[in-house]
Amino acid sequence: MRWRSALLRYLARHDESKLMTRSPPPLRSDFKLFRSLQTRWADNDMYGHMNNVVHYQLFDTAINQWLIEEGLLDPLGGALVGLVVETGCRYHAEAMFPDRITAGVSVTRLGGSSVTYAIGLFRNDEETAFADGSFVHVYVERSSRRPVQLTDNWRRKLAEITQ
Repeated sequence: MRWRSALLRYLARHDESKLMTRSPPPLRSDFKLFRSLQTRWADNDMYGHMNNVVHYQLFDTAINQWLIEEGLLDPLGGALVGLVVETGCRYHAEAMFPDRITAGVSVTRLGGSSVTYAIGLFRNDEETAFADGSFVHVYVERSSRRPVQLTDNWRRKLAEITQ
């Protein structure tokens, strides 16, 4: 019975309701920018759903697709590149091939040379994200890898999708 009293002492010190709470998944209405993405057969893992690494690939694709379309990023020859310095992902439901994915993207923080992006992944026509996450990019000069200040043009474009 010694273990029982130890367990009770532990539970008294750690309110589990505080440890297990988290904000609800985002909705489509929380985002200003959307990119359509398609799952692939190879995205499914042996458990019958999209493997967790694919979520990060979708985040990266949605952000960089927009940066390229806006003329902010030239991944092959541009002087400026974005290095991912921090990522995170929360999983709320499963997705799998052949689901259609819509990525919602917004900027939550704009620093001198860094940008924090929020991304929500939406399955088919659902309004609630099945996963959401964040990416922090630090923009650096390609050859030196030293951080550079974001230009006014970058700031204007990023402001369009800032929450």
